[in-house]
Amino acid sequence: MDEEEQNKLIDIVKELVHRLLSQSPQSQQNPQNPNFENSFRYALRILSSRLTPSIAPDAAAIAESVKRRLATQGKSSDALSFADLFAKFSSKTGPGSVNNKWAVIYLLKIISEDRKSAKNVVNSSTLLPNLGVHELESKNDSRVLNGKEDKQLGWRKNGVLLVNKDPENFRDVAFREFVNLVKEENEVSEEVLVRDVLYCCQGIDGKYVKFNTMVDGYCLSDLVKVPRATRVMVRKLCELGWLFRKVRGYISESMDRFPAEDVGTVGQAFCAALQDELLEYYKLLAVLEAQAMNPIPLVSESAGSGNYLSLRRLSVWFAEPMVKMRLMAVLVDKCRVLRGGAMAGAIHLHAQHGDLLVHEFMKRLLRRVCSPLFEMVRSWVLEGELEDIFAEFFVVGHPVKAESLWREGYRLHSGMLPSFISQSLAQRILRTGKSINFLRVCCDDRGWADAATEAATAAGTSTRRGSLGYGETDALETLVIEAAKRIDKHLLDVIYKRYKFREHCLAIKRYLLLGQGDFVQYLMDIVGPELSEPANTISSFKLAGLLESAIRSSNAQYDDPDILDRLRVKLMPHGTGDRGWDVFSLEYDARVPLDTLFTESVMARYLKIFNFLWKLRRVEHALIGAWKAMKPNCITSNSFTKLQHAVKLQLLSTLRRCQVLWDEMNHFVTNLQYYIMFEVLEVSWSNFSNEMEAAKDLDDLLAAHEKYLHSIFEKSLLGERSQSLFKSLFVLFDLILRFRSHADRLYEGIRELQARTMESSLSSRDKKKSARQTNDMHTKPGSWLSDGRKALTQRAGEFLRNMEQELDATANEYTSLLEGFLAQLPVQQHVDLKFLLFRLDFTEFYTRLRPSV
Repeated sequence: MDEEEQNKLIDIVKELVHRLLSQSPQSQQNPQNPNFENSFRYALRILSSRLTPSIAPDAAAIAESVKRRLATQGKSSDALSFADLFAKFSSKTGPGSVNNKWAVIYLLKIISEDRKSAKNVVNSSTLLPNLGVHELESKNDSRVLNGKEDKQLGWRKNGVLLVNKDPENFRDVAFREFVNLVKEENEVSEEVLVRDVLYCCQGIDGKYVKFNTMVDGYCLSDLVKVPRATRVMVRKLCELGWLFRKVRGYISESMDRFPAEDVGTVGQAFCAALQDELLEYYKLLAVLEAQAMNPIPLVSESAGSGNYLSLRRLSVWFAEPMVKMRLMAVLVDKCRVLRGGAMAGAIHLHAQHGDLLVHEFMKRLLRRVCSPLFEMVRSWVLEGELEDIFAEFFVVGHPVKAESLWREGYRLHSGMLPSFISQSLAQRILRTGKSINFLRVCCDDRGWADAATEAATAAGTSTRRGSLGYGETDALETLVIEAAKRIDKHLLDVIYKRYKFREHCLAIKRYLLLGQGDFVQYLMDIVGPELSEPANTISSFKLAGLLESAIRSSNAQYDDPDILDRLRVKLMPHGTGDRGWDVFSLEYDARVPLDTLFTESVMARYLKIFNFLWKLRRVEHALIGAWKAMKPNCITSNSFTKLQHAVKLQLLSTLRRCQVLWDEMNHFVTNLQYYIMFEVLEVSWSNFSNEMEAAKDLDDLLAAHEKYLHSIFEKSLLGERSQSLFKSLFVLFDLILRFRSHADRLYEGIRELQARTMESSLSSRDKKKSARQTNDMHTKPGSWLSDGRKALTQRAGEFLRNMEQELDATANEYTSLLEGFLAQLPVQQHVDLKFLLFRLDFTEFYTRLRPSV
């Protein structure tokens, strides 16, 4: 403001004071009057004061208040007029407009209220003279004007000029009286209590505020005289110290136990994160300590902005640290007995919070806590290294042999799986690390390193430490997926190409599952005589030589030498009375790494399947041998022309009975073998081949092979649910083998009878010649040739009757066993076994013959 405007303003104030004094009858109108000068100076002090109303400067709010008051007084038209005028007044801008519109509206409102209240007191003409100027000059500054003096002087409490403050303001007197009152009520000053609270917040007892073990917290001594409100506030503020004491105690306890006890890397990271938060807390306390050194003003102009610390200000400062410290205390209680992934998961559950402050705090804390865990995941997925000294990782390793590495070497520890890693992702993490270790240990392969580098590049991360952290679960999942895809593909390539898994599976099918027909037939022909001997007299070396002969004499000789070298003869444990057929078997040597798929239990199941198929082939071989003996060109009816008619008819009946029984048995065995070889083995192999092509990892391949083996086992009557059917089938097999022995005895006797009959028809010269040739063979006691024709006929009839009885008994037993076997097929669980009945009874012969079947 320049000098001209200032002089103009002074002139206006003088004119205003002069007019106000001129309305008072007691006042003199002379400008030189001392009363005029005092009133003029007093008005200048009022106008130059910095006091402002204790309300927010909001013009719209003031206008709305005026409108509501007019409306409540029933002056609706005045309220509308005021609203219209205020809208025009507030919209006017530019030259000639009022800048401080709020002050103008407020002034008008106060004048209106002042006029209304002035009706009950003195006349408005006495406004300025009755300001108490003479009383202020009377040096009586020791008290505030009472109500009686207010009425006498016309003191107007709602007046605008009441907010005046001069060097000898009466409020200072009231403030000093208030100070004395506070000192009387408080034995301890607020500055001392503030310092004690700050000490308690550092875990240190103050002079008056100390830790009380009885109440488990900091509290102010009951002997100290303070207001109840102050005591409650101190107790609330000291909660921060109690929380700090708990958090610091946990950190100290954990660090004292390390490394003697398994605190773990995640636990150490948690303690380090808490310590970092406490460092920020210490910085805040240092700032507050500095502010606590400043004295607390009572009530003054600078009280609102001064750099001091009171209990109320301390409560504001402690609002955010209190939230953090409470959260840390909760985490400390929750994680006291946890470690590793379980600790990280428990902390993660508290991060699901809607408060942004809490969320950011927990995210910062978890980033530190989960750092060791994510480093373990990175090292396991990209390097196959299990760096878990304190057993904190959710992947657990066990020392096992190479053949058990994949199945038993590693497993998931669900208790250590944090909640922010899903079960499917954990399974993929487990399999990826297992694949690397399997390649490194069992396959002696190093190609996985390139695959891991490519996976990290494709996922947008790096293979170095610290490339992953909390909050990057999507990046972790991408890395695991890429690594698993590439490493699993490389593993399957090694298994298929380098170790020829498909070829070995096919070799097992051809040799252990008897799919190589010419090899199996030749092997059975050459080992048959040897296996008919008692089991304890058989030499495994001789059988191995016969196996080599069978390989060289069949198409098996063109197979890979490595596959043929793995095929060996195995004699199972045997008891008294066992024959070579009961103990003979073939085995396939599955070496590392194929022994991961062809484990001992798997090969034992293959052996069980081989024994079943070998018994089936043996029965088939026995029936073929019986057929060779039954060929029509071996027996001619012309040789029996000299036999009695009854004997001849009995012979033909016995031969027919044997032929019919052979046909029934051959029908059963042929259809059963067709079912096993084609509907079981070939169908299962086709499905297995398709699943082999679709397999994406070693677990898929193991599952496909297990499904293939299980399918063969169940369809071949070897499953647990088919044991009764399996036993019935083996009883049938034993009966067929007994039939073979009966047929051999029958045709051996017939050939002997044929030889004796032919001899009796020779000439005497031929008899002598023939007698010399057959002397050694047919002159034993009891031989038919040593008897006459009558005795020959009698012996032949008796022999044929006995054989016919044995064949009838065998036929009846076979019929009974077959009915029992067929009756069990419809109730089997597996659908293919039900179709076996359809194949065996395709012509419905058994259904028509025996409706019960």
